[in-house]
Amino acid sequence: MMSDCVRSAAAAQAEKRVESWGSLEWIASKQIGNAKGLTLGRVIIKPGQCNPRHRHNACEEILYLLAGTLEHSVGEQTIVLRAGDTLTAPAGVFHNAVNIGDVDADMIVAYDSGARDFELET
Repeated sequence: MMSDCVRSAAAAQAEKRVESWGSLEWIASKQIGNAKGLTLGRVIIKPGQCNPRHRHNACEEILYLLAGTLEHSVGEQTIVLRAGDTLTAPAGVFHNAVNIGDVDADMIVAYDSGARDFELET
């Protein structure tokens, strides 16, 4: 049915996950029911905050930074990203982002699996 292909902004906003460091808004995934082979989301990291260091064992992550400045660790590397930059985190590699700017870091994240996995670094 065609309506399964559409996720309204209101539906995504209603399920937005707010954390102390920012927020996650899932737009498409197998769990949501509007994509079988990928996961798409929007992540906000507040100035001076960071998301927890984590990895995805079963999927690669691509991050496109819409606004802000991030210091992003991928494995042992640290990279500074600015609006318009894209970063790829390979499957199984720990990574996280620190907002080193003075505005919200706003990004689109995509995974090559409809069922994104998540593991915190201990």
